[in-house]
Amino acid sequence: MGYAYKKAEEAAKKFNTRCPYELLDAIGAVTKISYAYHENGLKGYSAILNRQMFAVINGNLSKYERRIVAGHEAAHLILHKKEILSSPACAMKDFALYNNSGRLEFEANTFLANFLVSDNEILRATKDPDGDFFNTACELDIPPPLLAFKLYSMMQRGFEVSNPMNLESKFLL
Repeated sequence: MGYAYKKAEEAAKKFNTRCPYELLDAIGAVTKISYAYHENGLKGYSAILNRQMFAVINGNLSKYERRIVAGHEAAHLILHKKEILSSPACAMKDFALYNNSGRLEFEANTFLANFLVSDNEILRATKDPDGDFFNTACELDIPPPLLAFKLYSMMQRGFEVSNPMNLESKFLL
């Protein structure tokens, strides 16, 4: 858990951004928007070919969803280079986001949640005792499942925050 958080904070500080597209650019990845996939199909994938990193994002998704997929693919490129290079196609394909079905996806979602929103932003947003989880997600411009990953990460690091959502949510199926 701490590894994904640490790498997310390092990236945010090193590249002075919390924007997934700026992060992809900063790490030297070529980012492509592809309209070859149905909106309910492949969300995106990251690949490394001839030492060049690529992130391909389904252009049929909403602008909001494309931003999340861009960050998720950046997370794979930062955290999982070895695994990408050892896969037969040298690619990490994502048909669903926000699932907890495996270590790599869990780490990518945890990285993304921590990259998009700082701990201080969460603490400010959750200060209101009457605040609503879904309104907080909207206020922070992140999907509720990512807010759940962020809150879980903070809980694991000793923050006293509550998380009303299950991490096995499969929001963008």
